[in-house]
Amino acid sequence: MTKRSKTSPPTGAKRPRLPTAAHNALQKRLGYTFKDPTLLTQAMTHSSAETRAAGFSDNERLEFLGDRILGLLTADALTKAFPNANEGDLAPRLNALVRKETLAAVAEDIALGKCLILSSGEDRSGGREKPALLADACEALFAALYRDGGLRAAKSFFDAHWKERLLAASHVPRDAKTHLQEWAQGEGLGMPIYTPVARKGPDHAPIFTIEVGVAGRKSHRAKGASKREAEQAAAELMLKAEGIND
Repeated sequence: MTKRSKTSPPTGAKRPRLPTAAHNALQKRLGYTFKDPTLLTQAMTHSSAETRAAGFSDNERLEFLGDRILGLLTADALTKAFPNANEGDLAPRLNALVRKETLAAVAEDIALGKCLILSSGEDRSGGREKPALLADACEALFAALYRDGGLRAAKSFFDAHWKERLLAASHVPRDAKTHLQEWAQGEGLGMPIYTPVARKGPDHAPIFTIEVGVAGRKSHRAKGASKREAEQAAAELMLKAEGIND
C-alpha cells in the first residue's frame, strides 16, 4: 500500500473554510448573501494559497465556469442593446467587455483584492493588486453567484457593473492587435509578426514577453500575464511609436 506524503494533498479537494470578515463585507457590497458561503470562499481562493496543501479547493474551476457565464450575459445584453448590429460589430464589443482588463477594473471597484486568499509569498509580492489575479477571481465570483443563486444572481452582478460599460460602447472598439494589423496591411507592410521572447515566473503566475515586428519598422517588446495580454501590449507600443494610436 502506497503511503501518502505528508506534504501532498489528500485525494479529492475539500470544501473551503467559511468566509472571513472581508468576504462578509464583500457580500454587503454586492447586495447578495450566499446561501452556501463556502462558494464565495472558494471563488476567492487562489491556487497558490496554503489551503491547497490541505486539500481545499481553489477557484480555477469556478473561473472556467464564470468566463462562460459572463460571455453569455454579455452576448445577450449586446444583442438587446444593439438590435441592428451584425456579428462583426458585436464581436469586438463583446471582446472589450469580457477581457481581463475589464474584469480587473470591476474587481477593483468592489475591492475584491482584500478578499483574495493567497500564499504568503504571493501576498508579499503584491498579488492583491495584480490584474490577472483580480480578473480570475472576478470570473470565479460569477460562477459562485450562479451556483448559489442561479442566473438571476449572476445577472444582477452583471447589470450593476457591466451595463454602463456596455451602453458606453457606442462605437465598435478595435483592440490594439486588430488596429495594428489594419494599419500594417493598409501601408502594404504585410501582417505583424508576434514572437515569444521569454516566459518567467511560477506556473500559477507566469509573465510572458512578446516582440512584435512589422516590415521596415522598429520592433517592440512588452510583458503580460498571458501571451494575448503581452501581444496586445506590444501592439499598443508600436501603434504609439508610429503615432497611429486612437
